[in-house]
Amino acid sequence: MNLFHTRLAALILTALAILAANAAELTTTQPVEAKTNGEKWWRGNCERIMADIKKMEGKIDLAFVGDSITARWKGDTWNKHWGSYRAVNMGIGGDRTQNVLWRLENGELDGYKAKLFVLMIGTNNTDKKTDPADVAAGIKAIIELIKTKQPQARILLLGIFPRGEKPNPGREKITAVNDLISKYEGGMVHYMDIGAKFLQPDGTISQEVMKDFLHLGSRGYDIWAEAIGRKVKELLGGAQSGQKTPAQQ
Repeated sequence: MNLFHTRLAALILTALAILAANAAELTTTQPVEAKTNGEKWWRGNCERIMADIKKMEGKIDLAFVGDSITARWKGDTWNKHWGSYRAVNMGIGGDRTQNVLWRLENGELDGYKAKLFVLMIGTNNTDKKTDPADVAAGIKAIIELIKTKQPQARILLLGIFPRGEKPNPGREKITAVNDLISKYEGGMVHYMDIGAKFLQPDGTISQEVMKDFLHLGSRGYDIWAEAIGRKVKELLGGAQSGQKTPAQQ
């Protein structure tokens, strides 16, 4: 084989590797590291979550798992609702189901016992190319992984929140995903769809609730907490530890 053919073969192999990597990123059930805002940024957030878990010294009441909608819940609005629990925020901006799977497989479910996981994930998977069934399959894979690694824990699965100022095709896809994942309820898994609580009577979303019609403002987080608060207490058996959460420290 001459030099030309050797280089051509190398280029083909490289192209195939890139295509395979891209395919993995688009597979909702295939654990993969994210590259949102750069690998260093994403890994830094993984380290932040691991540090918060370590502060809980092996016992967690409540863990919120998700993407930027979860990750941005911090400070006063977080403390107001969850400061009396041993609570950890396990959200990272831009994450898809496959990124959450990677995190949960690589340390975020290890070294402690949790009572309850609140899972809201999938909005970043609802692009035009991804079928609702594939998004639902990714969410199912996360549930099964939590059940395997934290068998004592209950899971409060939330429907994906609506997005966009006005009703739009993206919301229709979200509704389709939610219809599918609602069927996962049973045993340790409890399901709630609170999306309608973020909407005005005409179906629009106000900027007070979602400042960019995707990410919640303080009012939006209040709505979220008020919608699930009673269920959380029920699933935790009314337990409140008084332990400061990482967001307070």
